Amino acid sequence: MPSTVIRHFSYDEPKRTLRVTFQSGDVYDYFDVPPQLPEDWRAAFSKGVFFAERVRDKFDYRLVEKAWR
Repeated sequence: MPSTVIRHFSYDEPKRTLRVTFQSGDVYDYFDVPPQLPEDWRAAFSKGVFFAERVRDKFDYRLVEKAWR
């Protein structure tokens, strides 16, 4: 199901870093993410709900790119 919040995400397993691109264009990296989490996220019906419940405020993160609005 397409998300109104999440545009795309990718995972760098050796670095355990999850990169999330939001529909706004903002890009964030989340650190020390276990490898099972991206697999679970891909299978989730709602990407936005999964992010809110399992990613947001659960991992250290940094803004990689701020979209111009």
